Amino acid sequence: MAGGELKLLGTWASVWACRVRIALHLKDLRYDYVEEDLENKSDILLASNPVHKKVPVLIHDGKPISESAVIVQYIDEAFATNGPCLLPSDLHERAVARFWCAYIDNKLVAAWVKAFKAKTEEEKLEGTKQMLVVVETLEGALRECSKGKPFFGGEGVGYLDVMLGGLLSWLHGAEALCGVEFFDAAKTPLLSAWAERFGALDAAKAVLPDVGKVVEFAKMKRAQQDAAEAAAAAAKN
Repeated sequence: MAGGELKLLGTWASVWACRVRIALHLKDLRYDYVEEDLENKSDILLASNPVHKKVPVLIHDGKPISESAVIVQYIDEAFATNGPCLLPSDLHERAVARFWCAYIDNKLVAAWVKAFKAKTEEEKLEGTKQMLVVVETLEGALRECSKGKPFFGGEGVGYLDVMLGGLLSWLHGAEALCGVEFFDAAKTPLLSAWAERFGALDAAKAVLPDVGKVVEFAKMKRAQQDAAEAAAAAAKN
């Protein structure tokens, strides 16, 4: 069993940091949490992640690890005897889990960003449509990976559950912002039931932020974006 001091640099609004915190909770690992101000980044963040200068960063005995997918895998391997094994032991199943993780980050998150940053209703609608297509695809991924069991990881929570589950508050927030139910019990019954199960976990309750808080934060960021663009346009005139 690995030991040593663990410190996590993150922000409450970072879905990526939420993933790591959920994994740490599932593994029953103690760690120091540092809430970063991304408008005034700390020296430790800049030194720990000099390439991207972003959260999350997990520091284990003074050694930093960046990127949520990499960190969660590291936690699972470094603390293999703590809590549940998140990554499948079967190499093919492990590769499949990593594939779907990349799909979530490259497709689902990208569609959400497109809908959020849309300047017109048409752009917002296009982003929303893309999200619905991705969610329907993930319904098939859940069917494939779970083999009829409650989670992507089977009977218990696995790597993919953590990677998608860390986004739940923001996905529910997107429903409020876009006026569309993405985890529809009629269209995606498996994902709808999965989201309820995951949200009821102690780890999820301890980490995931309130959806209302997420919605207000998203509205604030959108207002800041609009104001910055208006100021830039005015400066050109």
